[in-house]
Amino acid sequence: MAKKTKKIETPIDQRETFVSIQKNFADSDLSVAEKLKTLYVLQQADTAIDKIHQLRGELPREVENLENEIADLKAKAARISDLIDEYNKSVADNKIGIAECDAQIEKYKSQIENVANSREYDSLNKEIENQGLLRQIAEKNISETKERILDKKTELEVVKEKISVRNDDLKAKKDELATIVESTSVEEEKLRENRDACAEKIDARTMSAYNRIRQSCNNHLAVVSVFNGDSCGGCFNTISPQRLIDIASNKKMIICEYCGRILVNPDFE
Repeated sequence: MAKKTKKIETPIDQRETFVSIQKNFADSDLSVAEKLKTLYVLQQADTAIDKIHQLRGELPREVENLENEIADLKAKAARISDLIDEYNKSVADNKIGIAECDAQIEKYKSQIENVANSREYDSLNKEIENQGLLRQIAEKNISETKERILDKKTELEVVKEKISVRNDDLKAKKDELATIVESTSVEEEKLRENRDACAEKIDARTMSAYNRIRQSCNNHLAVVSVFNGDSCGGCFNTISPQRLIDIASNKKMIICEYCGRILVNPDFE
């Protein structure tokens, strides 16, 4: 008894088109007519889902952009706050430095009263002068740093105000999006159930080509019916009479020679 040969599955090529799978399209549990009808229903479900997403418009992207902008503004506010903290620490350190200078000056002044010679006197005066210069530098640093703190605090307030405004915008956009999603969620769920049911009937190779064609087309149409009796419903180029007969027969996959979409019987509509 002859052994039954096992069919070898060819790996799916993500670059495949309907032209690539045209020859083995009929190799399925479904008849060609049923498979074409299922693909058309799948396309109709996807088109309806696309329309729901179009209704939402740019809102999802606007929400995402606002969230990213708010995150950036918060990060900027945190950096400014850290810088203000550093400046405050610098002011505190300089104040400590001034106190140390004052202590040293008082110390040298008390020592100068008990000097034994002019050389020691001049040395102590020099130390007092140096401490005075260090004190002036510290005071200058404090003054300049306080000005920077004021500038940064002003900048921080501006950033916080922007965050507040963007948060209000984000809330409004989210509320608007939520309203649209809520009003279309039931319809979208039913469409997705219908889509998934159709997708389960289609083999992986055909689905891969279907998804690739959809993504590559501006109108996301991979399966179209004949338009106006003699034209492709995707690119609107004229279809030859023989191809129209083949399409009407529902016995094989017919591909538009111009755009690569599957052409199906308009009776499917």
